[in-house]
Amino acid sequence: MRKTLSLLLTVSMLFMVACGGAPSATSTPEQSSDSGQSSDGGQPSEAPADAEADKGIKIGIVTGSVSQSEDDRRGAEAFQAKYGEDMVTLAIYPDNFTDELETTIQTIVNLSDDPQTKAIIMNQAVPGTTEAFRQIKERRPDILCIAGESHEDLPEIGSAADLVVNNDFVARGYLMIRTAHELGCDTFVHISFPRHMAYETMSRRVAIMRAACEEFGMEFVLETAPDPTTDVGVAGAQAYILEKVPEWVDKYGVNAAYFCTNDAHTEPLLKQLLEYGGFFIEADLPSPLMGYPGALGIDLTAEAGDFDKILAKVEAAVVEKGGAGKFGTWAYSYGYITTAGLAQHALNVINGESELTNLKDIAKIAEAYGEFSPAAKWNGSNYTNVETGVKLDNVFLIYQDTYIMGAPGYYMGSTDIEVPEKYFTIK
Repeated sequence: MRKTLSLLLTVSMLFMVACGGAPSATSTPEQSSDSGQSSDGGQPSEAPADAEADKGIKIGIVTGSVSQSEDDRRGAEAFQAKYGEDMVTLAIYPDNFTDELETTIQTIVNLSDDPQTKAIIMNQAVPGTTEAFRQIKERRPDILCIAGESHEDLPEIGSAADLVVNNDFVARGYLMIRTAHELGCDTFVHISFPRHMAYETMSRRVAIMRAACEEFGMEFVLETAPDPTTDVGVAGAQAYILEKVPEWVDKYGVNAAYFCTNDAHTEPLLKQLLEYGGFFIEADLPSPLMGYPGALGIDLTAEAGDFDKILAKVEAAVVEKGGAGKFGTWAYSYGYITTAGLAQHALNVINGESELTNLKDIAKIAEAYGEFSPAAKWNGSNYTNVETGVKLDNVFLIYQDTYIMGAPGYYMGSTDIEVPEKYFTIK
């Protein structure tokens, strides 16, 4: 089995900067879909003049809440701010989506009630998305159903969705370990819980990480933390991380790198690693906004809408805390760009700027992503089912180069590295 499609794009068209969406860098209370406010709490944004060309078209976007998936939500708000509330409808799936499956499904399906809706974007595609898409297709086969970062098995959701885009758990499983090794780490600590480890994407990534640690002579450790979607909640899960990190650092040493599979765990993990020592290569869904602002206690209101300035301020705070050369991220938020980029891609296809056949063209997907991530380097490929050897033409895995913060910081060149072929068959 080979990684048959590889892409390395540098998007630097200056006009994209002018039209790209602006993220909110603060954890302000989220706006409801009919709040009439922009993502930064300002006045209602007016649709641009060229939105007249899109009259009659509506796009629905479903994300998690700010408390669970802030970057995903901010990307949706940015897309809505760009095209107007009349065209873009936002919805939120329940925080406790594992226990509220029917509510999750109905939240997605409800967007298809409007006859003007032509596409529905789900990011993250939590359990229930596949069933919701099937119900939508039975009622409205004309609606494009697009999933970002699926929690369900990729072949399964790929059978119901028109397009699925996930982070490249295969390549990144190898590249994060390689990066940790290059930074001088001797141990890699993986923090998760049973629900996540039941996902094929995460269980395969663990197997790849373990194999890569063996290759680079590093110790691989599995640690368990509470699932924030259970009764313990986000607060309880975060309190557990705050308590355990000092013990882990004492046990594994300051040359250990840490990784967690849950967004809610990221902030307390970063906070304690900056205090007690250790490395953090990048988040599960990387972003300079993922965990860093809260962990560092910095206000990014003035930098909202400018990822270069956001990254620079986060980096300065990391260096001040003594974390230079030990903490990494992606320059552009994966969750934010996935939400906004997939919505943009759907609109391009609906408007005929991309042919319908180009819905499954990775170059066109990257072009749409580029509207919200100018100058980003991305690499990607089609997903191949490791059990059957079948490559899915509507499911893609992508990743961005890793940036290590320092004085100055530097890119690891991850998108230029060829991942050894053997890692694509590990399960």
